[in-house]
Amino acid sequence: MLHSTLVLKMIMIRCNLSTLMGRDKLSIADVLRETGLNRSTTAALYKETAKRVDLPAIDRLCRLIRC
Repeated sequence: MLHSTLVLKMIMIRCNLSTLMGRDKLSIADVLRETGLNRSTTAALYKETAKRVDLPAIDRLCRLIRC
């Protein structure tokens, strides 16, 4: 049991999309329009519930929020 707990803690990645969107005053609709990503991908990242994300999606978001 201890091993599985340690593994879960080691692979946790935080997504700060909602914070970055707030900084730039962007709505989810703005992100959808500017990146071409689908709503479910963007919403999952915004809510930090995404299980996986494709590299092209990360690239589009990074270009939008200048990271």
